[in-house]
Amino acid sequence: MSKLDELRKHLKPGGVYRRVDLEKWSSAVDRHIKQLVTLGELVKLSAGLYLHPKKTVFGKAPADEASLVAGFLKDGRFLITSPNAYNALGVGATQLYNETVVYNHKRHGHFKLGGRKFDFRRKPHFPDKITEEFLMVDLMNNLEQVAEDSDELLTRVKKKTARLDGRSLLEAARNFGTVRTRKFFESATQGSAHAS
Repeated sequence: MSKLDELRKHLKPGGVYRRVDLEKWSSAVDRHIKQLVTLGELVKLSAGLYLHPKKTVFGKAPADEASLVAGFLKDGRFLITSPNAYNALGVGATQLYNETVVYNHKRHGHFKLGGRKFDFRRKPHFPDKITEEFLMVDLMNNLEQVAEDSDELLTRVKKKTARLDGRSLLEAARNFGTVRTRKFFESATQGSAHAS
């Protein structure tokens, strides 16, 4: 078996690899990466990050978003979201955005991975999964960045707050909200029976 075949046998379809991951299986990693990229068996996603594409009836499948992010961060602790998620809250947010937001503990900045735009935001705390309460808090944290009219959104968020579980919303605000967001929800839930 050639050294290149030795490396090949470790590659899983759809797997995302950093150069350092491939070093474990190759004594000439840069040469082998170059050969595999030329053969189409590896696709360069960004500097030092590669995909071993999964073949489908439609051709090569793009990298799974979570695998892409995990490979880039070298960490499994992150939360993938998008401002598009605010549209499901029923508070008048309707804009569409073409960037994915990744809350994580390691990287901050805008990066293009595999042709997709990501906004990595380093945060000390974020939930394991997205909840309606977290989305409400996240919307308030990012109010200046959304395209809708802020005053109209605020009015609708206040109305929606009255229909949600005040305790869960306050907990999400305390765990993940900015000072301004926490104050907003503390004030908005005061009249709510749920918050007592």
